Amino acid sequence: MNVDDVIAEKIAAAAARAEANKRRRAALNAARQRGLAARHAAKLRNQASARTTDGSPVTTDDGSTTTKENQ
Repeated sequence: MNVDDVIAEKIAAAAARAEANKRRRAALNAARQRGLAARHAAKLRNQASARTTDGSPVTTDDGSTTTKENQ
């Protein structure tokens, strides 16, 4: 085994590590995006449930704003 073979092996190992890191980061980013989309959808659902059909917030007798389910 000569020096060129050793260097080629090191380069191949470094390229494999870089590719594995790239795949790992892509998977984590995809999971993050799915989580953010779910969080935003839940926020919109919560905001929608806090409004009446005419778009105004539901207010209680004491003047505080609440959701329709909590009345």
